[in-house]
Amino acid sequence: MGTTNVKQKLEEIRNAGKDISTRKGQAALALPQKPAECNQTIFCIYKGVKVFSFCKRKNLLLTGGMDRIIRVWNPYLPGKPTGMLRSHTAPVIYIHISSEDNKVFSMSTDNTVKIWDLETHSCLFTASSKASGIKGELTTCLYLPGPRALCVATDAMAFLHLKLRSAPDPHLVLSHREPVVCCRYNPTFRHVVSCCEASMVKVWDFETGRQLSEFWGTHGNTSITCLTFDSSGRRLITGGRDGCVKIWSYNNGHCLHTLQNDEKQTEVCDCTYMEVNQNRCIIAVGWDRRINMYFDISRDFHHFWKPQPCWQDDLNHGHKEDILCVAQCPPFLLATSSFDGEIIVWNVISGHMYCKLNTPSPLDVVDHREGLDRSVSRLAFLKTRAAKLDPAAASLITNGPGGSVTFWKLFSGAGLIANFTPSRGKAQVSSIAVTTGDTLTYLADQQGFVHVCDIQEYGLQGPELQAPKTVTFWRAHTSMVTSLELIEEENIVLSSSLDCTVRLWSKDGAYIGTFGQNNPWDIFTPASWSHLGVPFEILADPQSMPAPLVLETDIPTGNSEGQEEQDNRREEKAWSETKNTSNLPSPEDSIVEAEAKEDKSRWSACCHDRLLPAQNKPCRKVPEPKWPSIYQTLRCHEVACVSAPREKPDLSIIGSDLFDVNFLTKEKEAELPRRKEY
Repeated sequence: MGTTNVKQKLEEIRNAGKDISTRKGQAALALPQKPAECNQTIFCIYKGVKVFSFCKRKNLLLTGGMDRIIRVWNPYLPGKPTGMLRSHTAPVIYIHISSEDNKVFSMSTDNTVKIWDLETHSCLFTASSKASGIKGELTTCLYLPGPRALCVATDAMAFLHLKLRSAPDPHLVLSHREPVVCCRYNPTFRHVVSCCEASMVKVWDFETGRQLSEFWGTHGNTSITCLTFDSSGRRLITGGRDGCVKIWSYNNGHCLHTLQNDEKQTEVCDCTYMEVNQNRCIIAVGWDRRINMYFDISRDFHHFWKPQPCWQDDLNHGHKEDILCVAQCPPFLLATSSFDGEIIVWNVISGHMYCKLNTPSPLDVVDHREGLDRSVSRLAFLKTRAAKLDPAAASLITNGPGGSVTFWKLFSGAGLIANFTPSRGKAQVSSIAVTTGDTLTYLADQQGFVHVCDIQEYGLQGPELQAPKTVTFWRAHTSMVTSLELIEEENIVLSSSLDCTVRLWSKDGAYIGTFGQNNPWDIFTPASWSHLGVPFEILADPQSMPAPLVLETDIPTGNSEGQEEQDNRREEKAWSETKNTSNLPSPEDSIVEAEAKEDKSRWSACCHDRLLPAQNKPCRKVPEPKWPSIYQTLRCHEVACVSAPREKPDLSIIGSDLFDVNFLTKEKEAELPRRKEY
């Protein structure tokens, strides 16, 4: 826009007539002139700038670079940034300010996309390369304000659409404002602790459902992924996406220790606390594909703890993909599962691998290498069977692709015992809980349903071809169940979900309440529970509605003649039941019988026509309803609009009084002499 320095302009005017030839030469060569120092604004940034974005409407300048920090500047105050956005774990190479949405989009060299709030400078969303499916070296990015999509070009083109969450219904009861990631019950203090994606921890009273305390910012701007308690129940242990495991005194929210690996900080997916040979330790697993063991030493007062050296078997023959889950079985067994469906059982005392299992693929899904999700995210030991070292019985339960659940034997040759799908919709099983005696297993899925299966005799004598008997099932949440825990001393089930709620249920599925509701409950008084009602959002959700029975009738395909015979038998049986159960008098007239036969044939043809379109559709067999047979055999008859013949009345009997008229039938006339005799 030219110089704004008055002194420099006057100097240029004075020298306008001088050095004309020199200035013409500079104009011909297009040599840039060095601006005056008063026209320059210099921002001193550590390690330089790789990318920047300027918003004229907001009057903001954002810079990013090799130090992985996004700085927010006022263009007129270059001395110090007004804000610093810290969350990226790789150099920032793309920034865009969306003034319409009041958000900032950024991307780093590890293909991680983040969305920031422009006012609070908080991280709203993080999409890793595995979650978004972006692979390869990043070439360029472009934000499209119309469709609200981020276009990313690597080896392939990817469009990430921005979906804004709708405001929650004020009538709904929510435990957190953000999706709940996990929850646990503390039997020592009878508390329930829940964590959400906003890195907030809430402590609830188990007996009443009231909130006792909360603290936030546990893992900075990143989300909590897992939590557990130590053996005493006095300390809370959390893992987060920042790659750290922290130990808290959760009553006052004070961080006692931070467990951190020296290598690249990657997400911690799961953690557990165990005691081995009187040694207490914390085991954490995640995206670094290693088993990190931290010894819990009471006399160690250092704030930062480092993990023990990795097992040699873990380094040489361990997981090749990210570890998603870890489960323990005292005294020495430890199981881990990874993103590629591999399950490894370890001996914690020796550090050696005990056995390795591979999750089977479902038969109805074609394996396209990258298209099939083979990840195993939940493990549960059958501890009473594992303690006996039974060589034929199943000792481990895992989830799998296509909503499947797999039973494994671990001793005298590890292998598969059973594989079944508890959910009709083949929803992925998201949480598994087993009773103490290994009699029942509770399976929760991504649609919010909880299925209870009887496994007391299941898988004890070898492979099973059928699924275990389903005791009961109910819908606990409208979204994926993230945690499921059995509180057996109270016969209560604790569940949390991505629908921002934490709830209590009886062991049979009776609704007790949602943590955070206005009316507290008394856990010892069932009359104070909400068992007579169901959460409104579950009742109103379309997936909670039962499927029509007509669509669930078991109809064989490819046999029309046999179907006709079967229909005829059904109709004969239905008509016989109607005749036996009906209290109406049977017709004696032959005309009425002919009409009934005609109606029967019409009804059979109608039923046959309705069943034909459903012959080629796969149907699910359900138990027949226990309704009265008379309700199932109701028939519809057409009523002809024909008036009955009438005789002309004899008006000679009418007297003077027009309103005193008596029409006597033949039967009544015959009875008159008898009455006169009496």
